[in-house]
Amino acid sequence: MKRGQLDELLAFATIARARSFTRAAAELSLSPSALSHTLRCLEMRLGVRLLARTTRSVAPTPAGERLLRSVEFALEEVEAGISDINERQGTPSGLIRITTCQFAALAVLAPALPGFLLENPKISIEITVDSRLVDLVQGGFDAGIRWGQHLDQDMIAVRVGPDTRMIVVAAPAYLEQRSRPHSPADLKRHSCISYRLLTRGGTLPWTLERDGKTFRSQTEDQLIVDDPEVAVNLILAGAGLGMVLEPKASPYMKTGRLVQVLDDWSVPFEGPHLYYPSRHVTPALRALIEVLKWEPSA
Repeated sequence: MKRGQLDELLAFATIARARSFTRAAAELSLSPSALSHTLRCLEMRLGVRLLARTTRSVAPTPAGERLLRSVEFALEEVEAGISDINERQGTPSGLIRITTCQFAALAVLAPALPGFLLENPKISIEITVDSRLVDLVQGGFDAGIRWGQHLDQDMIAVRVGPDTRMIVVAAPAYLEQRSRPHSPADLKRHSCISYRLLTRGGTLPWTLERDGKTFRSQTEDQLIVDDPEVAVNLILAGAGLGMVLEPKASPYMKTGRLVQVLDDWSVPFEGPHLYYPSRHVTPALRALIEVLKWEPSA
């Protein structure tokens, strides 16, 4: 295969994974116009349209999807070979693309990355914040970080933080207008803000636990949101009660902006996990996993 044909395939795969000419051009250090020309040459040579393009999005056509699967496998093998050479030289290098939710980025990645990048100057990291559970392979990601480990079977999960819990909180202004709930049964008389789980579908049930006992509260969900940051801000504004991860709520409770109610009741929640496809892990990702990996103290 000629070098120009390899360049065309690499350009196509990068655009298809990034779903953006601009991001792909930046990744390949090319201008968007040069990248577009390269793609057109490939499509003309194959006689088929590979990417469906609009003013706002780029997505593979059915033919493009088939080609992408083949090209990605070949590129991964090449990257694995290069990574193996780097590993033998003792210098992890390359780009790590991570998809994660906002709170995991702040709680897990932000504290660890400054030191990690200082010790690994040849590694670069791209973080994409998304509440949804993204297909790593289709999205071109090396790893993801989410709370819990309910993932596809072909993924390997590594714990990167302790288990936590969700607690019921409210703003003082809300509690001044409504009577404070004393039991989970009281929640049906309150405005409750529920969270839609984009990773599993449906809303997070108000199933609270205390001393091994479980109570499924029947709530009137006047507000349902699919973004935890929006939920927290609505609670802070006094729109209703809400369930929030305790580490997320703690700073607001310390300043008095949020108050915990039903203190003895909570929702146990699995801690954050980093997950990645089982078939391949680069030395750069392996180095990051070693830094992020969490184990309970004895």
